[in-house]
Amino acid sequence: MKKLNLKGVSVQTWVRTAVLVFALVNQALVLFGISEKEIDLNSWAGYATYALTAVSSIWSWWKNNSFTDCAQNADRQFNIK
Repeated sequence: MKKLNLKGVSVQTWVRTAVLVFALVNQALVLFGISEKEIDLNSWAGYATYALTAVSSIWSWWKNNSFTDCAQNADRQFNIK
């Protein structure tokens, strides 16, 4: 398992992470009827949509952000001109 290096994570990565968490929590609140905003889809379609959004968002978030030492070193090497 790769070791996380949270000290080397960029501010942009933390902002994208915070926005992702906010969006997923907001969508879950809407799905479960806790938010005032209502869903026009039936319940099963809503659950499937939420699951698809959560999985694809987390997957793309992980692939596009550098949380490991190896990824951060690769970013530094890539940015050297």
